[in-house]
Amino acid sequence: MRQIILDTETTGLSAENGDRIIEIGCVELLNRKFTGNNLHHYINPERDSHEDALKVHGISNEFLRDKPKFAAIAEELVEYLRDAEVIIHNAPFDVAFLNMEFRRLGLPPVTQIVANVLDTLVMAKEMYPGKRNGLDALCDRLGVDNSGRTLHGALLDAELLADVYINMTRGQDALLIDIADMAGGEGGALEVVDLRRFELPVLRANEQEAQAHETVLAELDKSSKGKTVWRLVENA
Repeated sequence: MRQIILDTETTGLSAENGDRIIEIGCVELLNRKFTGNNLHHYINPERDSHEDALKVHGISNEFLRDKPKFAAIAEELVEYLRDAEVIIHNAPFDVAFLNMEFRRLGLPPVTQIVANVLDTLVMAKEMYPGKRNGLDALCDRLGVDNSGRTLHGALLDAELLADVYINMTRGQDALLIDIADMAGGEGGALEVVDLRRFELPVLRANEQEAQAHETVLAELDKSSKGKTVWRLVENA
């Protein structure tokens, strides 16, 4: 499964009121493993950031003046995201900004480009109800090192969120088999084993084991006052 962990920084809080994306960072996971095929862009938003936003991300208006506009990176971004599961913390915020940028360029909304959008904030609230579930709080709770995060940055936050997501869903690993490893790597083929070639031995209980089994059943009969399922079936 191809998954993209995505984060943005913006000039403010409202895409509807004209705020724009100034940075986008994406981290790729393939079968829950980091591939290194990440995507990162600073973007000229064609407007200044609000003062409160500057305090959050620290990306100056001057720094962004010579950066590409969103239109210049849109095609690359769309192809990078296409058909992937996109994982975002507080997804409605980032998706609203992406949809507004795409709309300006006549592109389809995010949900028509990607396979699925997964919101880790919703996941965290279900897993840790009543607790703080911001990215820093989740890093502390799950043992993810966020010591380098003094300001918000899209790529750094996407990398941290990828570690958080893997830790939040680590229980899935017990039920998953890495098909690529079984096949000897990418492009390998699984060997199909015909079980009809094998004669499975039948190991029957000896007299002592059978007697021990009957003793256990008798104890269960006694404690249930004769209401054990096997006795009810026998009597029926």
